[in-house]
Amino acid sequence: MDRRLALVRRPSPLLADGLVTHIERTPVDVDLAVRQWQGYVDALVDQGWQVIEAPPADACPDGVFIEDPVFVHRDLAVLMRSGAPERRGETEGLADVLTAQGYRIAAIEEPGTMDGGDILTHGDQVWVGVGGRTNQAGVDQLAVLLSELGATVTAVPTTKALHLKSAVTALPDGTVIGYEPVVDDPTTWPGFLAMPEEPGAHVVLLGDDRLLMSAAAPESTGLLAARGLDVVTVDISEFEKLEACVTCLSVRLRGPA
Repeated sequence: MDRRLALVRRPSPLLADGLVTHIERTPVDVDLAVRQWQGYVDALVDQGWQVIEAPPADACPDGVFIEDPVFVHRDLAVLMRSGAPERRGETEGLADVLTAQGYRIAAIEEPGTMDGGDILTHGDQVWVGVGGRTNQAGVDQLAVLLSELGATVTAVPTTKALHLKSAVTALPDGTVIGYEPVVDDPTTWPGFLAMPEEPGAHVVLLGDDRLLMSAAAPESTGLLAARGLDVVTVDISEFEKLEACVTCLSVRLRGPA
């Protein structure tokens, strides 16, 4: 059985100052966000995941979005170099945590830029969104790193959403789902499944046919449940005000023990 470890980082007191790009800024209730983050963590634990906390990044408003500063594949952890210079400090302390879990460490280097939220995987197929936070130089570096692990990297234009995984994620069978108005080219994925709500495009795979989704997507939840999937929902409304989704708040560590 695969181990089930999830890397998380608790919200910064400066969370309300997080970056927004494609939506209008609205006030964030930081106290409520902390409670929602704990609810998210509790949901992972309830589903059999052991949670590992990354060192706090209190000076980084977006630090809670742990998916962006690191990407893991098999036994390799790649530290990102965000296209938003304000976010580059979020990698601090992650190498030590990941090394302790048995990962080899690599990094995206200048002139490459990349956020982990731009990386969608299914097996050894890796799609990387090229847009505001990730450039082609970053994609090229990742392709070299992952080629040693037998993975194939494909660049995907991403201009309508903050990150590729703000637009699409993958179900356990590999079906890619998304909210079509923010997907640049749905034909990239054969059998693309359009979801009726934007938060419904985002799922975290919990194992077998179980998913974690936002409570803000009841129609999408029903659609996926009708396909035989077991859906667990969490309220992350304060993080959604910052263009975040359920995938942003954790990194599943399923590599070396």
